[in-house]
Amino acid sequence: MEAESRDAPVSNAPEWSVSDLSGALKRTLEDAFGFVRVRGEISGYRGPVASGHVYFSLKDANSKIDAVIWKGVFGRLKTRPQDGLEVIATGKITTFAGKSSYQIIIDSLEPAGVGALMALLEERRKRLAAEGLFSEERKQLIPYLPRVIGVVTSPTGAVIRDILHRLEDRFPRHVVVWPVRVQGETSAAEVAAAIAGFNALPQGGRIPRPDVIIVARGGGSLEDLMGFNEEVVVRAAAASLIPLVSAVGHETDWTLIDHAADLRAPTPTGAAEKVVPVRAELMAQVADLSRRQAGAMRRLSDRRRSDLRALARALPGPEAVLSGPRQRLDLLAAKLAPALARNARSYENRLVVASQKLARNAPLVRLAEARQRLDARARALRVARDTLIKREIDRIGRARDRAEAVALRVLSAFERQVQRRRDRLAGLWSLLASLGPQSVLARGYALVRDEAGELVRSVTGAKPGQALSVQVSDGRFSAVVAGGGDTAARPVRPVRRDTPRPGQGDLF
Repeated sequence: MEAESRDAPVSNAPEWSVSDLSGALKRTLEDAFGFVRVRGEISGYRGPVASGHVYFSLKDANSKIDAVIWKGVFGRLKTRPQDGLEVIATGKITTFAGKSSYQIIIDSLEPAGVGALMALLEERRKRLAAEGLFSEERKQLIPYLPRVIGVVTSPTGAVIRDILHRLEDRFPRHVVVWPVRVQGETSAAEVAAAIAGFNALPQGGRIPRPDVIIVARGGGSLEDLMGFNEEVVVRAAAASLIPLVSAVGHETDWTLIDHAADLRAPTPTGAAEKVVPVRAELMAQVADLSRRQAGAMRRLSDRRRSDLRALARALPGPEAVLSGPRQRLDLLAAKLAPALARNARSYENRLVVASQKLARNAPLVRLAEARQRLDARARALRVARDTLIKREIDRIGRARDRAEAVALRVLSAFERQVQRRRDRLAGLWSLLASLGPQSVLARGYALVRDEAGELVRSVTGAKPGQALSVQVSDGRFSAVVAGGGDTAARPVRPVRRDTPRPGQGDLF
């Protein structure tokens, strides 16, 4: 044994446990790569799992690295990961001891270059357009002269000053500003909330409800305008019941809110020009229309006056117009008196004829005739009633006689039936008395039962020492079996009787 221990190789290398080695590797990687920016394509994306964390891989042409986004970080990301998207991920490298692998914990995510960002926006635009959010049928008309204008923009920038100055130059209107951030992580949520807030204002409330909304921002890079490309802003603009004008960036800048808005303005100043007309031009136009209307009314009045004079000259004189009707009136007046006399005589003759008819059909005469007919019918009704009553009395008498005869026959039959049943019951009772168990016991027989009350029908059913109950005609007594089953039972305690019944002998 000592020789073998001398031959064993001796090493001064320290021994590591698996956990210690994994922890050392983890600390080394995190110290060396505490902050890294990795460019790659997202692969194997799995949306938030039950815990809310997100897992996927970043790859290029030759390699792949696992990536994790924690739940709290994922909710703050402006760029959502999706398969095939090339991104630049910022985070730190660490290890996962359970798999002996390393991974990157991502803190922020952004598209890799303008090309990738444009591809992301184009994919989002097609998806929202497929839902119909950009269709022309959804567009609303901008009011010609709104009373109240709502502006969603930053209250400290030059945009709101340009809009106010332009409105003051063209047509001063009441302006309500909803302050928001137009750049940064919270920009999209604030703009969407502002649009929804303007739509939620009631009519006639303390804060006036706008007739049109302007969403405005100055120029900037594509990354600066990303807040107006977010889906939440596009959906809020499409759902707005108040007409909405988008004025984001310069004329060459396009965002997704421009497609969802009811009208796009190239600049914030252009938006102010589109929502109100020029007051001086409107007043001049109204004055010009007033002058044209007054001239047209004068010309119409002159033409109607000229036409009236021409018609008046063509009319005949009053005498010529009234001569014919006057002659017809004189002729009719001459015919009126004879016609009235004839009409009166005609009505007098008709009155005489009506009086004669009325005399023949006087109400008193008709009433007397009706009373006579009623009396005749009453007499006939009384005779018929008396006849009917008499007939019913006879029928009831005959029915009573028949009922009494039937009752007598039924009573006689019932008494005979009862007598037959009584005789039959007496015979059955006599038969029962002669064949019943009590009569059998009276002839000297007995019933023997065991402790359970069962009948002992043979000698084999009795065992030595077994208690039995013996029933005779005038009572019962107990007995105990002595000896074998074929030995006669010895009475244990006979029933004592003071005087035996007549004809009753002693069994023992």
